[in-house]
Amino acid sequence: MAEFGYIVDSHCHLNYKQLREDEAGAVARARAAGVGCMLAINTKLREFNEIRAIAETYHDVYGTVGIHPHEAENEPDVAVAALVERAQHPKIVGIGETGLDYYYDNAPRDMQQVNFRAHIAAARETGLPVIIHTRDADEDCVAILREEMAKGPFKGVIHCFTASQMLADAVLEMGLYISISGIATFNSAKDLQATVKTIPLDRLLVETDAPFLAPVPHRGKPCEPAYVMDTARFVADLKGISFEELQEATTANFFALFDKATPPEAAKDAA
Repeated sequence: MAEFGYIVDSHCHLNYKQLREDEAGAVARARAAGVGCMLAINTKLREFNEIRAIAETYHDVYGTVGIHPHEAENEPDVAVAALVERAQHPKIVGIGETGLDYYYDNAPRDMQQVNFRAHIAAARETGLPVIIHTRDADEDCVAILREEMAKGPFKGVIHCFTASQMLADAVLEMGLYISISGIATFNSAKDLQATVKTIPLDRLLVETDAPFLAPVPHRGKPCEPAYVMDTARFVADLKGISFEELQEATTANFFALFDKATPPEAAKDAA
């Protein structure tokens, strides 16, 4: 395994207002904290140019292309070709975020499912991983993933995992990864903490989902990528391993999954 002296925030929203107002500062604070790479997530296709521009600005920031399930009604009938075309950019390394959210139901469930399947098709065509959001939709999420996997393999990660042990076991069986956010640090997250202990270290990522879900001890503040260090330390303690082991594994996992991304020291040397 390569030696990584940093950690990766595998999911953040640098174009959202709370971070965009001090984008350079947020990136600088993350670097100072020991975050060596960040993945800026696209949630609305109409905002893709913002994500691309952010990824182009920083050697250690990559981006994705996708439509959040909340936006499935606002951006309906997404063409697989539209996702694939945007994914050709060298700094775009993933498809999503996409998935199912039955908690808020901000878009009709059938439209969310169509949107989800289109993203999976784009992931399969490009070979890039799909970033999956799922909330209160475990059974449908697993069913769609299994149906789509039967059509042809694809890579992916369940981001900001808060779901059941059943979903964790199912997606791990399919070869997908699981990413843990600051929610795991909350006192109320006992069931999630129990599930985190069962996730194999070679399938684990960490993230902030910034500007949301700031971990303890930052609760009540806007989240930012630097805070992934707090989540990582908590998860390491939870799993009974050193922070260095957790850092090494999750960073290696990120570059194994998002294999179009170049570790930042190599990207900087090549710039």
